[in-house]
Amino acid sequence: MDFESLVRLRKSVRKYENKKIDRELIVKCIEAARLAPSACNSQPWSFIVVDDVELKNKIADLCTLPVGSMNKFMKDVPVIIVQVIERTNLSAGIGSKLTDRQYNFIDTGIAMENFCLQATELGLGTCIIGYFKEKTIKKLLNIPDTKRIGLLCTIGYEKDGQKESGKSRKSIKEILYYNNYGN
Repeated sequence: MDFESLVRLRKSVRKYENKKIDRELIVKCIEAARLAPSACNSQPWSFIVVDDVELKNKIADLCTLPVGSMNKFMKDVPVIIVQVIERTNLSAGIGSKLTDRQYNFIDTGIAMENFCLQATELGLGTCIIGYFKEKTIKKLLNIPDTKRIGLLCTIGYEKDGQKESGKSRKSIKEILYYNNYGN
């Protein structure tokens, strides 16, 4: 699949088939995340694959609000990936302090998008999750208190099959400037 087709297919999937995913496919996605660039090659990430149904459902409950429908679809996904932010190396840590930018958050975002692009190429759907009860999930998964969870990501076979995202996007004229903002 060419890159333009891949990025057009990549979307947030919220309807999944009740179908098990071969762990080898998940490992391929983790490998794509592992190869992501990071500040000073710090590679500040690790991943927990949650495919035990009972544990997955507990985590899904910790990603939903008591009212509304945000993330309620998560009980219907076969797998949840939990990304752990690992300690950055000294160079990236100093760079983060000097620039007031949290490189480890940027780097883990890049890694997760690599994961999602690989999943899309393999015919799998994903949805990156940013709302979750971190402290409780950390306890469930034995993640040390000194670590943070970066993102969660659902992965599975999309119920309606892969189609290009129908979401509207801003035009290129609305987001592109040359030499100064707003010009």
